[in-house]
Amino acid sequence: MIGLSPCVEQDWISGLLTIQLPLYPKIRIRWRSQFPVDLVRSVLAGELDLALVAAPPEDSQITSVLLSRTQLCAILPEGHAAAHKESLALEDLAQDAWILFSKQVHPLLRGAIIDAAQRQEIVPKDVHDILTAQEAFHLVAQREGIAILTKPTTLDIRIKKDVVVKPLADPALCFETCLVMRAHEESRLLNEFVRSYLRKYAPHRVGPTQMELQLPA
Repeated sequence: MIGLSPCVEQDWISGLLTIQLPLYPKIRIRWRSQFPVDLVRSVLAGELDLALVAAPPEDSQITSVLLSRTQLCAILPEGHAAAHKESLALEDLAQDAWILFSKQVHPLLRGAIIDAAQRQEIVPKDVHDILTAQEAFHLVAQREGIAILTKPTTLDIRIKKDVVVKPLADPALCFETCLVMRAHEESRLLNEFVRSYLRKYAPHRVGPTQMELQLPA
């Protein structure tokens, strides 16, 4: 059982399907999409064996291996005053209503955005809460505001025209995609599966300490 955050890049997901273990030729994968906090809870409860999580919450009971770190993006309507810039600062968006993932979807990312705005004494015109990137693209296209999101997928961008996607320059406004599993996991099958995946798809991210996944004697 593998859990997925809605905005995890497809390449990381596709890689899971290529893993073959000679000792476990009949392995099958089942998927479940959930919000990041719920994914971690499901891993800890044993409902999921592992999960690919965008901006996972910290928890001493999980092992979390970084796969990628990506800047947040702003989704602007065409013709926005800052649409011509290569990258944006929050002050470029200070006069707009903001469209953000709700606390239920991404509490850490939302908190980081709000904290960064408060440090810079920026108060957006309004704040709209959304659950999916598709909602955000629709609202931006309707000129209800600008959206600050994780990196949109190619499918997201195709959904709506008349919008522009720009990275945010603030280094504090980034998110990490991590592979998450229970700390001290004793399943040999699961440990071998995760090791094979990390060796193949994230070798530069995996140090000796991170590869010390618990194996039964």
